[in-house]
Amino acid sequence: MKTVFRQSMLVLSLTTLVLSLSFIVSVLLFMDGLYYETNSRSLRETTRLLFAALPPDQLRAVFAGGGGRAPWLAEIPGESPYRISFIGKDGRVLADSRFPPGDLENHGERPEVRDALEGREGQARRSSASLGTELLYYALPVYEEPGNFAPAPAALSAPPRIAGVFRLSVETPNFQRRISPAAPPLLALGGVLFFLALMLVSLFSRSLSRSFTRLAEMAQSVNSPENFRRLINSPRLLSDTEECITLERALKSMAAELGGRIERARREGRRLEAILNGMSEGVFAVDENGRLHLANRRARELFGIDGEADIRALTLLEAARSAELEEAAREARTDGGPVEREITWHGAGVQRRFQVFAAPFEPGPGGEEQNSAGRWQNRRDGGRGVVLVLNDVTRLHRLEQVRKDFAANVSHELRTPIQIVKGFAETLLDSPLEDREQIRRCVSLIEKNALAMENLTNDLLSLVSLEDENSPRPEMKETAVQTLLEEAVQPVKKAAEEKNIALSVACPRELSAGLNGPLIVQALINLLDNGIKYSPRDSKLFLEASSDAGELRFTVKDQGAGIPPEHLDRIFERFYRVDRSRSQDPGGTGLGLAIVRHIALLHRGTVEVESHAGEGSVFRIRIPRLP
Repeated sequence: MKTVFRQSMLVLSLTTLVLSLSFIVSVLLFMDGLYYETNSRSLRETTRLLFAALPPDQLRAVFAGGGGRAPWLAEIPGESPYRISFIGKDGRVLADSRFPPGDLENHGERPEVRDALEGREGQARRSSASLGTELLYYALPVYEEPGNFAPAPAALSAPPRIAGVFRLSVETPNFQRRISPAAPPLLALGGVLFFLALMLVSLFSRSLSRSFTRLAEMAQSVNSPENFRRLINSPRLLSDTEECITLERALKSMAAELGGRIERARREGRRLEAILNGMSEGVFAVDENGRLHLANRRARELFGIDGEADIRALTLLEAARSAELEEAAREARTDGGPVEREITWHGAGVQRRFQVFAAPFEPGPGGEEQNSAGRWQNRRDGGRGVVLVLNDVTRLHRLEQVRKDFAANVSHELRTPIQIVKGFAETLLDSPLEDREQIRRCVSLIEKNALAMENLTNDLLSLVSLEDENSPRPEMKETAVQTLLEEAVQPVKKAAEEKNIALSVACPRELSAGLNGPLIVQALINLLDNGIKYSPRDSKLFLEASSDAGELRFTVKDQGAGIPPEHLDRIFERFYRVDRSRSQDPGGTGLGLAIVRHIALLHRGTVEVESHAGEGSVFRIRIPRLP
């Protein structure tokens, strides 16, 4: 992946290299041209001076004589870099200071000679690859005057004729050989300068890269408030260009605004999450495919979903395990309107009833969903989803059922004694006053059923008093437990003796606890009374009290017929009877075990039963021993 540093370093380095090479080549070409121009100018001046210094008779001897070696040319040293040539107008070399004329080819096509024969001063440069030198030539036209030869035309009425060409050449080392001794130090200097240029390029690229890197970090750090504040408060960027500074200011302003918005959105999300998790109703949100996107804490608790589970990996049917709930969501999504219904859910050994309200919604792009940790996050897919709100009405249904059962049971319990009282009252009215035995029997039955109704109303008043949270709580005192057991046994002794049931009481003498004695006695009497009623003759009834691990236990065990398992969960309800045929027994009100349960609750304890059909029953009251 390309970075600003790498890209800028590469581009600037290549640019520096190309510019450096271009500069060097330009300088070399300029110096080469200057070198040639200087030598050419020097050769031109030398040629003109030398030609002007030649006597006319010597020129006549060369051009009029038809060639040959001029005697004065022999005086020029052989090692001299200059070479003098006299060339006729036909291009033939007439005389030369270095070579015999006969050994030389015709020079008529040489550019400098051709220019001179046309009346112009000519110059040329030719290189010798074998010698590594350059030859510079400069040629002047020689004009033929009447009876004479001159280097320049005289002021004649007719144009002069050209007699030939005077050419001077010189050997000069080429520019490359001339500068070759200075090449190593120049290359070293160039390398040093290029290295310094690379260092400057590197510093500039790194400065630019750091600026863009910090700008990128600043843009990416919006989700991290701590890093964002650190970058916002950091010094100015290393690059002080107007664009970078403007971009930094704009990015800081934009990032600060965006950070504020994100923080507000997070606070709003946390507030919404707290609201949803604080609701007593369960809330589900599903997408158009039936997959979960949200489940609040209550929904997880109701349906036993692990708090750490990723709900997005589940469908509504997998999470709730309810076809009715899935059908409600599908109906709301299909119809496009709210759906309200009541469903029954079975799971984990319990049955619950829910009032379900399902409504469609369209989150659209950028909506929010919950992640695996229950936090809100953005979602990009649109589509119509459904929000389901579930209100657990199980307790309301149970209370409604209890209310109905209570009304039915009270009516049922009161109907029999009322009918008996009414019947025997009518019998009394129709009986003669002299039949005292009939009157006594009727009054006795009326009294017995009136007593049953009194017991029922007393138990109802006791139960209402125990359930009333606004009534004063009973006072707890440190009491000897054995005394309470003896008080509970006294009222039921007569009934036990009538059925020849042996009562067995066991309790450590030193055992005591903070209790409300009268209520405990009432609860034990109710348990003992039930044990005597439902135990066969000549059996045993056990009453025990014990303490263990900070808990006080009262146990009543009988040898009766026992209670079937399907009734164990409901026997502490008001008026609930295992055997409905016993409801005609005026000796019981059907409220005894409910009173026992509420007395245990007032002592912050519990009551439980253990029973098997045909093996008797064991009732235990467990009360914590508080300091």
